[in-house]
Amino acid sequence: MKKMTSAEIRQAFLDFFAEMGHKVVASSSLVPGNDPTLLFTNAGMVQFKDVFLGLEKRDYKRAATAQKCMRVSGKHNDLEEVGPSPRHHTFFEMLGNFSFGDYFKRNAIRFAYDCLTQVYGLDPDRFYYTVHYSDDEAYDLWISEVGADPGRIARLGDKSNFWQMADVGPCGPNSEIHYDLRPEEGPAEFDEDSDRWIELWNLVFMQFNQDETGKRTLLPRPGVDTGMGFERLVTLLQGAASNYDTDIFMPIIERTQALAGQTDAERKANYVPYRVIADHTRAAAFLIADGVTPGNTGRNYVTRMVLRRAARFGRKLGFTAPFMAEVADAVIEHMGAHYTELVEKRDAVRAAITQEEERFGRTLDRGLAELGGMLDQLEAEGQTTLAGEQAFFLYSTLGLPLELTQDVAAERSLSVDQAGFRQATEAHAVASGAGKAMGEIDQAGFYNELLDDLKAQGLLSDEGVRHDPYGPLAFESTVLALVRDGQRVDSVITGERVEVVLPETHFYVEAGGQVSDAGTLCGTGGAQWGIDVEEMRRPVGGLVVHVGEVVEGTPRAGDKVRAAVDAGRRWDIMRNHTATHLLHSQLRAVLGKHVQQAGSLVAPDRLRFDFSHGRPVTAGELERIQMAVNEAILADMPVMPIVKELETARTEGAMALFGEKYGEQVRTITVGDPGDRYSYELCGGTHVERTSLIGPFIITNEESVAAGVRRIEAVTGRGALALMNRRFRLLQSAADLLGVAPGEVQRRLQSLQDEVKNNKRLLAQLRQRLAHGEFAALMAAKTQQIGGAAVLAAQVDDADMDTLRQMADWFRDKNKTGVMVLGTVVEGKPQIVAAVTDDLAKRGVRAGDIVKQVAQMVGGGGGGRPTLATAGGHDPDKLPGALAQAPKLVADALKG
Repeated sequence: MKKMTSAEIRQAFLDFFAEMGHKVVASSSLVPGNDPTLLFTNAGMVQFKDVFLGLEKRDYKRAATAQKCMRVSGKHNDLEEVGPSPRHHTFFEMLGNFSFGDYFKRNAIRFAYDCLTQVYGLDPDRFYYTVHYSDDEAYDLWISEVGADPGRIARLGDKSNFWQMADVGPCGPNSEIHYDLRPEEGPAEFDEDSDRWIELWNLVFMQFNQDETGKRTLLPRPGVDTGMGFERLVTLLQGAASNYDTDIFMPIIERTQALAGQTDAERKANYVPYRVIADHTRAAAFLIADGVTPGNTGRNYVTRMVLRRAARFGRKLGFTAPFMAEVADAVIEHMGAHYTELVEKRDAVRAAITQEEERFGRTLDRGLAELGGMLDQLEAEGQTTLAGEQAFFLYSTLGLPLELTQDVAAERSLSVDQAGFRQATEAHAVASGAGKAMGEIDQAGFYNELLDDLKAQGLLSDEGVRHDPYGPLAFESTVLALVRDGQRVDSVITGERVEVVLPETHFYVEAGGQVSDAGTLCGTGGAQWGIDVEEMRRPVGGLVVHVGEVVEGTPRAGDKVRAAVDAGRRWDIMRNHTATHLLHSQLRAVLGKHVQQAGSLVAPDRLRFDFSHGRPVTAGELERIQMAVNEAILADMPVMPIVKELETARTEGAMALFGEKYGEQVRTITVGDPGDRYSYELCGGTHVERTSLIGPFIITNEESVAAGVRRIEAVTGRGALALMNRRFRLLQSAADLLGVAPGEVQRRLQSLQDEVKNNKRLLAQLRQRLAHGEFAALMAAKTQQIGGAAVLAAQVDDADMDTLRQMADWFRDKNKTGVMVLGTVVEGKPQIVAAVTDDLAKRGVRAGDIVKQVAQMVGGGGGGRPTLATAGGHDPDKLPGALAQAPKLVADALKG
């Protein structure tokens, strides 16, 4: 048995099958792109389903993958086992090789056996095998192909040895390889329920497609689908006590331990929480990287549920604040080299995890206390099952997922009425007045009716909702209406998306390039609930709605509410918005007055400014613009909003956004003193009061977005400081690696580049000398005399076409009369060169004729000049035989 890291084990599998002629295919997403019957990708063959069905063709017939998988619902639900079990996981990797009408049972069995014994060094005397009771072919092949002892082959039924991905789709008999963990107990009859054996590899022989009625028909091209659990294989090869003791999970567990500040002894005593956190954080990181963020339904609910379950186990280790983003970093650091999407989406993964922890953290302690009281009462009454209505209350009001409630109950040997929970969920949907889905109704008509109804009730004035985004960031109000899924409802529960109408609001609604505000709505006056406001909308004139998710309690129409704009986020937006005005002014000053704004985005994390300009902005111009904007910021100029007549503003020279519609009264933003304006624009956005509040300004990108339109992206304030810190850390890291001071990095890199360039030149010279020497030896050994001419026909390894042409020159330098035919294999395709000396070419011996005849023997063709010709082919196995015919072709040409 070979000692290998998990990364080496994964790569060794892929390398082995690449050598066996398989195409190494990247893992597909956890979200199946071609199968609506699956919630998640749960096996390696999912991305190849249409290939097995004959609905899709690919340019390869053999494939190998390391596939990301999830099993948390339906027939493959392992959730309750995750933690206590040493081998169960939500997310896992599946190693697999596949044949699409190419090889079948014989090769599948041979490949699996060779991989386990030769690549990983496993002892075949510890292998046991299973086959379907009807599969005589597989049974005989294990005996005849690899010499398996018939006493180690078990014939089993459909439950164990007939595989199907789902109720419909490809299926067929399978054969499994099991490994004996306790051979010292002596020979024994295989028992699939015994923990003495561990399943290593499942070989599925895809012969049928099963339809909705259960009818099975032969697939157009029978194939092979194999799967080997990566975590289980690593555990075996590393001699670990459990999957969690391997280098797959230990870096994640050790990161959790460091954050918790516990000793190794404490970690081992609390192994279940550590396992749950490691498994669930890993699953969440991969889910979010594939676009499955926490939510209340479908796949998104799974992400929410695993994060909340992990958060609850985090409480057992003493965590009271968000911590899983730091744990996710360990996942990314350890697995990002192979699954690069983790590195690319690192910021999104961290942000989504932290946001979910913060939301759940507000109600987790209350929820657990409520549940504890319910379970205490249950035990006092001598009952063992928590009512479904109570579990639904915990979910709808305090956000406790059913699975988490079941965990806590199970720890006290109690259960939860799942059927009752589902009934309570359905009853809520009816009681809350849910109607048609949003896509099924006339949106504008619905919101107009809502607005008219609120006005008729005297809850709104004729002008509608009073919208003042320049007022206080926190204010008291009343919930006038709730909208869920396009339907007005009386109440909503935790986890549901909702639109809230207030009689007034100070939240900014997206307009003029500036994004909406975000913030919170919290019930007051005895109504404990909370809504995270994620965006604002104005569906029809006079109506503004706060769009978000209920994170606590049960908001109801008529409740008193305290609304609060996210002040930090608003400040970041204001800094970026005022900075766009400064940028606009400097673009016109540096590039010319032809510059006009063509669009913009003002977000909390960045600003984007599109403008008319016919060429790229040079590095020098960008530097001047950036410096001028920062000087304007340091000048601490006032930023003054003034409302005035549109015509007056235009007469005064205020800049307007092309294509924007303005009323008779407009809001203007002046930067600088009125008598000496630095910038003067029409703008309804929010701004800082003085330029010095913007902080640093850094341009991050300049590019073309359309003909005659350029785009600049930049950051300010906190975003700019974060960028500077990241860049300084990178510079310091590079300096440390190079062993120089930060100011010497450029000089040292230039020196290293010069060294590399010189070494490449020397290496090329050495390779040429080596090749010349090897070719001289080849000529001495293989050149033969035919009709007074030197003839060399040979295959050369590790050479490209340029090298073959150079060898032709060396041959003609050495031989005044002669013919050379050389062949090589480049990327699986034969390449051939023929060279003829001038005297023989004049006698009618043509290189083009010779190379063409040789190429035909390898399924190709070619041609060229009489003295030098090249050709290619398709069958590399026939190249040696084709080259062996070259001397006869030369002899025939000389006779002619």
